[in-house]
Amino acid sequence: MDLRHNMVVHGKSGLRESYKPLDWGCSPTAEPVGFVKAIRPQSIYIADLDRIEGTGSHDTIIRQCASHAGRCYVDRGCRAPDDLLEGYHIVNIVGTETGGDDLSQYRGGFLSLDIKDGSVIPFNRDPEEVLRQANGWKFDGCIILNIGAVGTETGINRDMLKKMRVAYHRKLFYGGGVATVADLQALSDADIDGAIIATALHHGAVPRAWIRRGSCC
Repeated sequence: MDLRHNMVVHGKSGLRESYKPLDWGCSPTAEPVGFVKAIRPQSIYIADLDRIEGTGSHDTIIRQCASHAGRCYVDRGCRAPDDLLEGYHIVNIVGTETGGDDLSQYRGGFLSLDIKDGSVIPFNRDPEEVLRQANGWKFDGCIILNIGAVGTETGINRDMLKKMRVAYHRKLFYGGGVATVADLQALSDADIDGAIIATALHHGAVPRAWIRRGSCC
């Protein structure tokens, strides 16, 4: 779920200015709490685009959404270790886009490797290099977020996934371009621990029952 101006929005390739309310797909509404109630996911990933860009905040809405899921992973543009959202079921995500130069200062939650054009932003570093370094940080896991592939359903790069799995020794999730059940199987085969999906769900390529169960079987 991407949140912008109090609505669930959908877009492609990280071009946030073009994101529009998600008024099609699995939910009859783009209002966030109603959206979550309609889909009833076991786990949700929420990106607060307004807060990431420094133009607003959805903290109250996020807490309400989290109460309707077993776990809620939240990237709200965290900028310091004391800039975290407390609440039931909430797992804070620290994105490289906003988390600052010293990511070793954080304790717990998940790190998001925000990747554009093959490099981790804003450092323009190789993802494998950052993942190897992240083994020494205190995060509980990491998300590989291929921003350029978000919403495109272009599939995944299996060779890249294998290299990243070797580089990082804790829980590892992947998001961006996951289009089919075969992609989910490829992630599982590469020992990736979870996937972030949206477009494939709303297009019916991934069963809603799997999202409600929290597993693809």
